[in-house]
Amino acid sequence: MIFNGIDFDTYLKNYPDANGYFGSYGGAYINDDLKKAMAEITEAYFTICKSRKFIDELRRIRKEFQGRPTPISHLERLSNSIGNVQLYVKREDLNHTGAHKLNHCMGEALLAKYMGKKKLIAETGAGQHGVAIATAAAYFGLECDVYMGSVDIKKQAPNVARMKILGANVVEVTHGLATLKEAVDAAFEAYAKDYKNSIYCIGSVVGPHPFPMMVRDFQSVVGIEAREQFVEMTGELPDAIVACVGGGSNSAGFFSGFLNDPVDIYGIEPLGRGTKMGDHAASLKYGTDGVMHGFNSIMLKDENGDPAPVYSVASGLDYPSSGPEHAFLHKLGRVKYDVIGDDDTIDAFFTLSRLEGIIPAIESSHAVAYGMKLAKEMGKGSVLINLSGRGDKDMDYIIENYGIR
Repeated sequence: MIFNGIDFDTYLKNYPDANGYFGSYGGAYINDDLKKAMAEITEAYFTICKSRKFIDELRRIRKEFQGRPTPISHLERLSNSIGNVQLYVKREDLNHTGAHKLNHCMGEALLAKYMGKKKLIAETGAGQHGVAIATAAAYFGLECDVYMGSVDIKKQAPNVARMKILGANVVEVTHGLATLKEAVDAAFEAYAKDYKNSIYCIGSVVGPHPFPMMVRDFQSVVGIEAREQFVEMTGELPDAIVACVGGGSNSAGFFSGFLNDPVDIYGIEPLGRGTKMGDHAASLKYGTDGVMHGFNSIMLKDENGDPAPVYSVASGLDYPSSGPEHAFLHKLGRVKYDVIGDDDTIDAFFTLSRLEGIIPAIESSHAVAYGMKLAKEMGKGSVLINLSGRGDKDMDYIIENYGIR
């Protein structure tokens, strides 16, 4: 399929380019020492990850340890409550550790093992990436430091406990807003001091090249499975697919399976409490081009041009930028990026739980809320939603702040 001059039949082979750019977005805006470290990772990825041994081992891990493939579920009761449009979900909540994050964490840890690294360094917001990287470290016998903002530590206590039980060292970050951005800052600083012995396992399709590409590639298993499963289940492609977008790892992997198909694709950012700066984290909707954490993308800025304060009810989405590939797909118009607020998100959390027996992560609830909204607007057809994670981690926070509806 050709869209705005881009041949999506060969898109995944051509983007990013050799320098890590998706159009004008991406790259590696880092110091010379880190450039050497990134070059080492890039060379290893293109060498090791194309080997039969690496691919076979990753496939075995996904099948025997992660429990892949994860299924698609038809949300019949929820669909009937809305109208004629049929809603489906790709069940990444059933992936081991409860979210999509393990898909790239096991890949990155396997790469680190092949490279002879001793430690995994990571950041986390909602805690799912932290749990996944702690799991990968335990599986491969590696050390693990996870940086997490103090605000998110309080919101995500169950995941903090899980990381510690798995043997990870959880490093509390207290400066700034003490959320995801600050956790990334601290993790980058730690990695810069120890890049010879460690690897920074970035938690999304962000950061300097090659991480936006690598994380997308490892997450593409979600889109590949979903496309095959949906066609097998229904005999046709979905009319639309929906996923939440913060940094954008779950959505990048999910979207990759459908970019070359006549399917409407929606990436949903958190509108939070409203459009006022500091009340949302919708960078693609309200941001401008800018460099942060070693890559150029679309970001929210304050009056000085620095990363703006952001907010989302979902700890995994409160990031002031988005992956460079999302910025590129937004600019092309291939993916439609829209927003959903806290109120609709929490309503969707309870609705899916009550009607279908699936408690979604608050991050995933953004996609569910938009999928429900889209179904009402479409009138007919089908919508496939990426349910990127389960809501066990959010239970205490939801009950404390919203009660049980």
